[in-house]
Amino acid sequence: MASPAPPNAGSAAVHAARIARQALRRCLLADREQFAAGPDALAAHDALTAHLVRLLREIEPEWLGIYWPVRGEFNAIQALEAIGRSKLPLALPYAQREPHEMHYRAWNGLAPEGIDECGLPSPGQGPAVVPDVVVVPCVGYTRTGFRLGYGGGYFDRWLARHPHATAIGVAWSIGEVSDDAFEPQAHDRPLTLVLTERGVVT
Repeated sequence: MASPAPPNAGSAAVHAARIARQALRRCLLADREQFAAGPDALAAHDALTAHLVRLLREIEPEWLGIYWPVRGEFNAIQALEAIGRSKLPLALPYAQREPHEMHYRAWNGLAPEGIDECGLPSPGQGPAVVPDVVVVPCVGYTRTGFRLGYGGGYFDRWLARHPHATAIGVAWSIGEVSDDAFEPQAHDRPLTLVLTERGVVT
């Protein structure tokens, strides 16, 4: 007969999974920043731009949630120049520490005049909106559509509250993670699809 698990076995497993994710995140971030500064980045950006523009023209969002790029992320804002920002209502996320959640604020496409509580550029006074399509940056991703982010859980919470939104993950192909290396947890929400410079992943 197997020995019963110690009382803290569950919490120990959660802690181990958290540590594993932190290590994976550090490696992926380092790889991404190196890639973004390398010789293949420009061609990759052009290819991912073409895929994103084609997809957005197909689904025709009524209101598009976008993000301000940091740390080697794909610049989806620059990609929207091919569509024309003035033709598409845009919103940027605003993350707050207490309560620990995120919402979107209408954005005019100009340099944001404020920052959110995580220090990221965001509209200071824009009205809260609920985009029907959101473009989500990925630190890592799996072919089953799960995303590894920065660990704050903001996008997962927003997607859980808005399950009918179309969530488009964007990442460089070097961010792909095997299902063995990234086991989804209860709070993880799958993306509708993931786009890389190679096209649609899932």
